[in-house]
Amino acid sequence: MSTRRVIILGAAGRDFHNFNTVYRNDPAHQVVAFTAAQIPGIEGRRYPAVLAGPLYPEGIPIVDESELVDLIHREHIDVAVFSYSDVTHATVMHLASLCVANNCDFELLGAAKTMIQSTKPVIAVTAVRTGAGKSQTTRYISNILKQLGQKVVAIRHPMPYGDLARQACQRFAAYGDLDKHECTIEEREEYEPHIDNGFVVYAGVDYEQIIRSAEQEADVILWDGGNNDLPFYRSDLHICIADPLRSGHELAYHPGEANFRMAGIILINKCDSATEADIAAIERNAALVNPRARIIRATSPVTCDKPELVKGKRVLVIEDGPTLTHGSMSYGAGVVAAKAAGAHELVDPCPYAVASLAATYRKYPNAKGILPAMGYGDQQVKDLEATIEATPCDSVLSGTPIDLTRILKVSKPMTRARYDLAEIREGVLAGEIRKVLGV
Repeated sequence: MSTRRVIILGAAGRDFHNFNTVYRNDPAHQVVAFTAAQIPGIEGRRYPAVLAGPLYPEGIPIVDESELVDLIHREHIDVAVFSYSDVTHATVMHLASLCVANNCDFELLGAAKTMIQSTKPVIAVTAVRTGAGKSQTTRYISNILKQLGQKVVAIRHPMPYGDLARQACQRFAAYGDLDKHECTIEEREEYEPHIDNGFVVYAGVDYEQIIRSAEQEADVILWDGGNNDLPFYRSDLHICIADPLRSGHELAYHPGEANFRMAGIILINKCDSATEADIAAIERNAALVNPRARIIRATSPVTCDKPELVKGKRVLVIEDGPTLTHGSMSYGAGVVAAKAAGAHELVDPCPYAVASLAATYRKYPNAKGILPAMGYGDQQVKDLEATIEATPCDSVLSGTPIDLTRILKVSKPMTRARYDLAEIREGVLAGEIRKVLGV
């Protein structure tokens, strides 16, 4: 049988994991290239030989997805493997049609094929969409496990936007580790809350190496998913977060629908902000496609650290970047907190957006009116600072999960919105976790 020539369509995360677990040591397949989408500036690199293994002594190039058709013809590609998340089913099938029309097979890997088995119990937190509330859910579960006397280590979905070889296995236990690993704002948004909570978090590129390192210091592994991607590990308890502010998306996005169908628990978050009709619609969809799942309702209470900086003021609101970009939301916790605190006006930063921020608004017009905390590199951080300084406002309210004042240097007073998870029927999640762990 001849070797099949493969392209992996990705976004610097799931694509590398699929390669590592399925293709790296398989001589029947030759991965010719990765393509890159969603995240700015991740193309033009190579997946390094030290991670790619002996079959790839020169590593593997990473090119922009816009080059897909040319790559298929130039490299005589047999199959394209779709390997990123938080896209509509229509988007997936348009890419499939593009490949098929150019005489290239199109594949999606089964969920279990890429899941690594841990020696420790694994609780996985996933979602139907980016911005559904995974972060506060993982914090909530971490505290439950701590109260049960369990030592928990979180493993975060990959965000390897820098030197891939250096990022193979990263451990974060203190703020200094974020600086040591030169983390972007997007990485800090996911790692810092765990550190704030007193927990160790791992992330990187090689998730076999990562799990074996984490197992050395954990009683329980907590998988903190990214976007709406599938878990990288076989889980003893799989919790999928559904978002009633985007009711219906649980059956319309890939691979969020797969999570919705697989999960043992479907947690409907933000019930304090949604209508009963939208909450009930998700419950009906769950009963239709995953009747064995337990449904839990929860709220996402939001507070403001310094409401005096918001009340009666002209406020610039900053929200988590991915929630506004490929998460397609038009607001987040920052807007909720600003309105609750009595802001006089939410100032639109769009006319003052600098360079890469202006490009973000052109690509994601749903984000207009709010400032996405884009910070995938030093230049974007500078553009973010410049946009804040140029926007005529009295104060800045950040709805991101981190303290942006540790990264940004701006003259305007800034405060934070904080959000947590609260079960409507307190103790249900703890009971489910107790059953899984036998404690």
